[in-house]
Amino acid sequence: MRDYSRELNDLSCRIWDYAELKFDEARSAEAIASFLESEGFLVTRGIAGMETAFSASWGEGDPVIGFLGEYDALSGLSQEAGIAEPRPRAGTGNGHGCGHNLLGSASAGAALLLRDYLKESGKPGTVMFFGCPGEEGGSGKTYMAREGIFDQLSTALTWHPGGGNAVLTGSFMANCQVCYRFHGTSSHAAAAPHLGRSALDAVELMDVGVNYLREHMEPTDRIHYAILDTGGTSPNVVQNHAEVLYLIRSTDSEKVRALYERVNKVAKGAAMMTETEVEILFDKAASSTLSNSVLEDLLFQCMKKIPLPEYTEEELSFAKAVKDTCRDIDPSGDISISFLPNREKKHYARLYREKLMADFIVEHPHLDVYVAGSSDVGDVSFVVPTAQFSAATVTPGTPAHSWQMTAQGKSGPALKGMMYAAKVLAEAGKQLVDDPSVLKRAREEFLEETGGRKYVCPIPAHIRPHRNIRELETGLRNS
Repeated sequence: MRDYSRELNDLSCRIWDYAELKFDEARSAEAIASFLESEGFLVTRGIAGMETAFSASWGEGDPVIGFLGEYDALSGLSQEAGIAEPRPRAGTGNGHGCGHNLLGSASAGAALLLRDYLKESGKPGTVMFFGCPGEEGGSGKTYMAREGIFDQLSTALTWHPGGGNAVLTGSFMANCQVCYRFHGTSSHAAAAPHLGRSALDAVELMDVGVNYLREHMEPTDRIHYAILDTGGTSPNVVQNHAEVLYLIRSTDSEKVRALYERVNKVAKGAAMMTETEVEILFDKAASSTLSNSVLEDLLFQCMKKIPLPEYTEEELSFAKAVKDTCRDIDPSGDISISFLPNREKKHYARLYREKLMADFIVEHPHLDVYVAGSSDVGDVSFVVPTAQFSAATVTPGTPAHSWQMTAQGKSGPALKGMMYAAKVLAEAGKQLVDDPSVLKRAREEFLEETGGRKYVCPIPAHIRPHRNIRELETGLRNS
């Protein structure tokens, strides 16, 4: 079977260089789309109302195996590759601090490898790759799920770069993101303070109120915020505008909605206290994850079947240099072990502290747990049976969304982990083609878990994909 290592390494490194943010991934998306198109895939660009979303398909008939790819970067994580110290690179403030340059490239590789298998075996089946933009703060897959993009699939498979090799189980958290914009009255802060109504006071009171709300939330709930606009830089002017962005998480979309309504009440209360007005702009949302034990077991067997990467002394030397900068970071938060019970998590965390690269696969228990993070893969999982795994691309203990993660994005271990992931995904696809009973069991579990209920998108129908709040407003005005 053909080896795509050279092409995929080049693809991944180019996407790392582009480092494009949510819904701006024009070059990154086109790089993968053009590559698959040149390999004979039928590519449809600009799907689900997003210029940087696309699908690529090859073959015909059932099963229809879908691979999910991402390629968006993060702001504020500019970093030179292969350097074990913070050193932003010139020309961009962005960086691939979550490894999505690897994620999209490996999934594209899996589509090619499964295509080759179908060609050689003559078996029926359809391979689909989905270019999914805006995972970081944009919920691209949620919009795609809302438009029925994944409805045609028999299953969806994906993976994520991390510090270890493990099948992911349990559920990531549902969330919603909301902007609260306060409008007040400006005045001279010394000469006429009684005439002013401070929008910044309202933001501060809202934040205090939400912090008191934390005592009365479920232990698994999470609320985070960032002040986007403080109303100006002069303390001698009562600020007549200010806004704050909130990210609200819980274990499912219904609980998120209820918590969102409570946060709204706090915002309205802050407006009443300050005699200001509050404007509430719903930004985006994502569902929790519906895990599938049948597909998880399949991925685990495939991970054991594909040989793990081996590393050179030079690669391990760089891994050590990076690891030395992470000594004070608890590795138990790595995506590959974050779902484990405490005893098992501590065991693997000890190994992660010792190892320069994970040269083993974490034992797989299917668990009904909640992981304190979110992913728009969850929305796909409520449409079609879905599973995912983590592959080691960085030294264990590397925190996600960090300069250390970005620095390792082009390293030998990162590229080797990417190829390992591609082969695992492709092997899972082959086995699903060869043994339809696995898909049948996965589908039965999916229907049992959903109770036959149809997917309900957590993003209101009038909200369209957008890069920022200003673009959201423009879209709402023009709709």
